[in-house]
Amino acid sequence: MTVKDKVIVITGASSGIGEATATLLAQNGAKVVLGARRAEKLQTIVARIQAAGGQAAYRVTDVRNPDDLMQLVALAKSEFGGIDVIFNNAGIMPTSPISALKTAEWNDMIDINLKGVLNGVAAVMPDFTSQKHGQIITTSSVAGIKSFPGAGVYGATKFAVRNLMEVIRTESAQEGTNIRTATLYPAAINTELLHTITDQEALAGMNQLYEAVGITPDAIARVVNFAIDQPEDVNLNEFTIYPTKQA
Repeated sequence: MTVKDKVIVITGASSGIGEATATLLAQNGAKVVLGARRAEKLQTIVARIQAAGGQAAYRVTDVRNPDDLMQLVALAKSEFGGIDVIFNNAGIMPTSPISALKTAEWNDMIDINLKGVLNGVAAVMPDFTSQKHGQIITTSSVAGIKSFPGAGVYGATKFAVRNLMEVIRTESAQEGTNIRTATLYPAAINTELLHTITDQEALAGMNQLYEAVGITPDAIARVVNFAIDQPEDVNLNEFTIYPTKQA
């Protein structure tokens, strides 16, 4: 199993997909380094992983701050001796119609969903290019491959991530740096993501959908584990994950 002993940085790691992924990877022998804004949540997750015999560390991290990502990667290197994978998972989804003009939320989505990913990429790229291996995994959304009313700006950030990841993959192939990428397009996954929606009509619709068809974050964790677990010369670069019940 190639997951074993890999050093994996995870953002948005204090709940949902990030927490489930950290737990599974640690169970399979990876050394996980968790970043998020909630220290108490991170402490609890790391303690649980360590109590089960896994290896984990954490640092309070705001992906909007490039230095925070640099420090998170530095922690991975000082604690575990290197960096093999970054999972850019931090994100928010305050969906609303464009006409509602929730411009502050637009800017927050751009800062976290797009700039936060770029900050993660910048933090690992020097190591990945010099060591000529590494993997960048990023959570996009089905809103990054389809256009949904009410998700115009959210979808724009997720479409941008899709393009970014494919360009990184192709440039790495051209440059001979062997950086693998994987972009995830989750649909209705039951996480805290809906908590960021302030538009009441949008929230009601999302709650109805997720209550009807939503599945647990473990589904995404298994996909991340699968992507990492491939041989270094194999790049599985896109995964769309729907609940079976979701139309």
